[in-house]
Parts: sequence; structure tokens; C-alpha cells
Amino acid sequence: MPYESIAELPDPVKSALPKSAQRIYLGAFNAAWKEYSDSNDREARAHKVAWAAVKNKYVKNDGKWVKR
Repeated sequence: MPYESIAELPDPVKSALPKSAQRIYLGAFNAAWKEYSDSNDREARAHKVAWAAVKNKYVKNDGKWVKR
């Protein structure tokens, strides 16, 4: 289930991340969703890839995600 927009992202993602990080998450999730189309754990893998993409550009500081 790829996401059409950031409004469709899971609530924990939307509430935790700034908009620019949400766009990174969305793009990475959708790309991983395509790449792992034959995987049994497709959705879980796509979420892991998306979080990893966010963590490349953002770091959690005092409970908030900020750019590196």
C-alpha cells in the first residue's frame, strides 16, 4: 500500500517528523514498496527503509527530529 501523500502516512510518523522529513519517508517507503514486491514482509521492510532514509538526514534531539 504505497502512500499517495504525506497526509496518508501513519499517525506516529506524521506526529513525530517535520514535513520535510515526512516527504523523505514517503519517497523512501514508496520506492522500497516497489523494490520488495516479492517479499513476504514487504510493508515492514518498506517502513524500515523509510526510517533509515529519514535518519540519514535527521537526528532526534531532545525528543524532536532535526536536520543533521
